[in-house]
Amino acid sequence: MRLVVIVYRLLPFALAFWRDFRRWLFFGAPADRKAQDHERRAERLVTTLARLGPTFVKMAQLFAGRSDILAPAYAKALTRLTDQVPPVAAVEVERIILEEYGAPADELFERFDRTPLAAASLGQVHRARYENEEVVVKVLRPGVEELVAADVRAAKRIVGTVERWWPNPHVIGTRVVIEEFSVRVAEEMDFRMEAAHAVAIGANFAGQGNVWIPRVVVPMVRQRSLVLEYCAGIRVDRLDEWVRDGRVAPERVIRDVMELYARMMLVHGLFHADPHPGNVHVAPDGRIILLDFGMVVRVPLELRRELVTAIFAAIRRDADALAESFHRLGLVTSGADPTVIRRLTATLLSVADRRTTTRERVELLANEVLAELYDWPIIVPSQLVYFARTASLIEGLGTHYDAHFNALAFATPIAVSLRGRIMASLYPEGARPQIDPMRAVGASIGAIARIVTRASRDMFDAVRDAIMISTMPPTNGGAPTDGAPSTNGSAPTKRIRGE
Repeated sequence: MRLVVIVYRLLPFALAFWRDFRRWLFFGAPADRKAQDHERRAERLVTTLARLGPTFVKMAQLFAGRSDILAPAYAKALTRLTDQVPPVAAVEVERIILEEYGAPADELFERFDRTPLAAASLGQVHRARYENEEVVVKVLRPGVEELVAADVRAAKRIVGTVERWWPNPHVIGTRVVIEEFSVRVAEEMDFRMEAAHAVAIGANFAGQGNVWIPRVVVPMVRQRSLVLEYCAGIRVDRLDEWVRDGRVAPERVIRDVMELYARMMLVHGLFHADPHPGNVHVAPDGRIILLDFGMVVRVPLELRRELVTAIFAAIRRDADALAESFHRLGLVTSGADPTVIRRLTATLLSVADRRTTTRERVELLANEVLAELYDWPIIVPSQLVYFARTASLIEGLGTHYDAHFNALAFATPIAVSLRGRIMASLYPEGARPQIDPMRAVGASIGAIARIVTRASRDMFDAVRDAIMISTMPPTNGGAPTDGAPSTNGSAPTKRIRGE
């Protein structure tokens, strides 16, 4: 029955997408689509996914920003899909607590607030008092495990069927995301895993005075319920009043957030994989509070080394070496023309040092470069997506508080303080590369964000035109007659992609 409901809700979108390629489904030219048409359809898709429930809300968050899979209008729309949902009734929450702890909430806690602090797709958070300490109680939504399992099975069946009939790279990428989601969501619904992640990350930041990781109340950890220290603070993107009052310095906040994620990615190798402003708060004393450890990934040593190697190539402005790193990082689709990838890396390097002056300009450039990346033979592996989301978080914070934000400038002092720890972590046996680590690591923290979000469309157009001219036979006096970028929402021809 659930499969029928999902197909009923999503089939109209599938048919609409197919008509983007065949006006009459099986024949005819592509339907005439304008940008406004795609924006309206994207909004309807967001509404439909929200109505389908927590599984599709959480899944959509993994697709948000994935412009290597989705066209930009849809990837951007999904970023607005939050997991704020109507709260579970207090009686249901208390039933879960009774089942998990064997005692009612009023006996376990000195105070238990029935009104939730937050209601998300998978869990709900209530404030309470336990053994003279202010805490939060996180409870899994009743029935969500069965619902998610049914939805994942249905989604796999649907995408598997589509892939058999239409093995498009974007469909294949969708299947990979769903498979990744099925693994991550199972971990996220087991609060014992979340507690272990929180304890491990807390241990990594022990003694770090500017970071506050909520302490887990270990005796109160259960599969469907979890108790943590309450951390009072404000979302990192809502500090404007504190900034005006002089209570916090935005430059310090951004630098601390950047250092926090740099340590997790390059020093600890244990990475908080759900970076968004709702999970990063600032305490009244200025400490950075990290919340929600349901989605945490371990970064393999070789991946961390390869990321730094890619940055070394970027520092040297070596497009060939950077193209090789793109291949080793799994960013390049199978069969892609090496010449196209080399031209792409050269273009990225040529714009990496551009400086934007307004938040609106950053957003515009980000949208335009992502629109181009959708048509290039580039795929973002799942682990790199988490890093890209972190880059977006930092870039967004920077431009929110400083129109002239420069990620590299912020990264330099962090590199000075962390260079020894980072290189020791990457090369514990001591065999370090013969490159100045301070410059390389300093750039690594901010360069990916700048490469991705600070490119301009005219640079991509120049490369695309060069590819078209060099790979297409001239007709009508030398002007190319096909392979022009699509204006109706369909993907460009494979000649543009160099396949």
